[in-house]
Amino acid sequence: MQRGVLIRLTIFLVLTFAALLYLTPTFVSALPSWWGEYFPTDRIHLGLDLQGGSHLVLEVKVDKAVENTLERIKGELNTLLKEKGVVPSAVERVQGSRIELKVPSASGDNVRSLLRSEFPNLVVVSTRSGQGTMDFVLGFQEKELRSLKDTAVDQSLETIRNRIDQFGVSEPIIQRQGDQNILVQLPGIQDPERAKEIIGKTALLEFKLLDETHNVEEALRNGPPPGTQILYGYASKGDGGVGKEQVPYLVEARTLMTGEYISDARVRPSSRLEGPYVELILSSSGARLFERITAENVKRRLAIILDNRVYSAPVIQERIGGGRASITGSFEIREARDLSIVLRAGALPAPVEIVEERTVGPSLGRDSINQGVTSFIVGGSLVILFMAAYYKGAGLLADAALLFNILFLLAVLAGFKAVLTLPGIAGIVLTMGMAVDANVLINERIREELRAGRPPRSEVEAGYERALPAILDSNITTFLSGVILFQFGTGPVKGFAVTLCVGILTTIITAVYLTRVYYDYRMAARKLTRISV
Repeated sequence: MQRGVLIRLTIFLVLTFAALLYLTPTFVSALPSWWGEYFPTDRIHLGLDLQGGSHLVLEVKVDKAVENTLERIKGELNTLLKEKGVVPSAVERVQGSRIELKVPSASGDNVRSLLRSEFPNLVVVSTRSGQGTMDFVLGFQEKELRSLKDTAVDQSLETIRNRIDQFGVSEPIIQRQGDQNILVQLPGIQDPERAKEIIGKTALLEFKLLDETHNVEEALRNGPPPGTQILYGYASKGDGGVGKEQVPYLVEARTLMTGEYISDARVRPSSRLEGPYVELILSSSGARLFERITAENVKRRLAIILDNRVYSAPVIQERIGGGRASITGSFEIREARDLSIVLRAGALPAPVEIVEERTVGPSLGRDSINQGVTSFIVGGSLVILFMAAYYKGAGLLADAALLFNILFLLAVLAGFKAVLTLPGIAGIVLTMGMAVDANVLINERIREELRAGRPPRSEVEAGYERALPAILDSNITTFLSGVILFQFGTGPVKGFAVTLCVGILTTIITAVYLTRVYYDYRMAARKLTRISV
């Protein structure tokens, strides 16, 4: 036997063995414990239309992101003016997306130059001179405003993706839809309400001091004193609370530190009765800031606030170094885990609202699976019967190549943890038709050589050489179309494009090269005296 034929035959045997290994986790649910140590455990995941799950469309409140940015700029502007010796009489946000700045008239020119050098993204919308003061109305350029909104949606998408990845959903679909919407599909999710809570939580973590000079009950009756606010939270046992009782807290409005300094958050067990707690690991700059805050406020209570809810308000007994803090609050283990997820994934730049929600039940998913499998079996059977009846022995060889094609295609999908959807099954059925189409071209060329009375070796060589350019041309153009569909299509279209592109690659390997190996093997063994086409 020729060495080249033996090498190619060995390669296909190795590929077949690897494909079977990759498909075993998909078709065998109870694998032995040692399997994962030596063999792959990735499997083909079923999409939302096959196994059920949740379909959500989230709207990002981009206007709120603009307001948050203006609030941050307002604070920076106020601080910078004071550093430059300019004491503004007012720095207020007006009309939602404007900042009104009042400064002494004598400082007007200095303020203009400061705005140009330090805040180039702001434009002076209007100015007005009054009694010894000059009023500036500042706003964003139109281009900057669009960029802020786009960035808010992109950051929200990445934050939601991080949260869902840590939540443990297999192969979710998360993508932008329109100007400010995000599409989220969670296949097989068992607790959609919990998933929605994790996705939609803004996760704005703040550290503020409690105001212990005024009475909370009096603040509830008459309103909070200037510079303070009333927030609600759960009472700890040290506060005399019971369970999940809601209690008001009077806190200073000034934020000492935010969650941007958190580098990690972990759930830790507690030996006390409060249950587990969440340990915060701060960045280096956050550790220095937290140490300074605790050193300056020993014996005062520091409220840890997430999305305007007080989780705990411990007393600072001493300066805290080392870059670690903790959040307690009579958590259940799942609550603590969810809190650590949103803190690790970061805060959303703007609130999100669920504007569309659909749930695909498992019964509908089973119906879809049955219909998809039925279409696959019927389509495949018709193709196999036609090839065997029309091309006889060569048709049976094409059918064998088709089975290997499907085997390799499914193995590649499992290896890349692809999501199989109904459009994906349609792509597999289309691949089957295209696979035998390549063999139809080859067999027709061999028939032409057979009519000319050439020997089997010449028939095979001429058949493959003349059919190959047409096969490559048609498959390459289809492959490029699949790439375009994947790049610009939505979820179902992408599922179709993935199976189509992978199927084209496996088609070239099996329909052209695998069948050629068979013919070369028979000719090398001198067993091929006649081709049945």
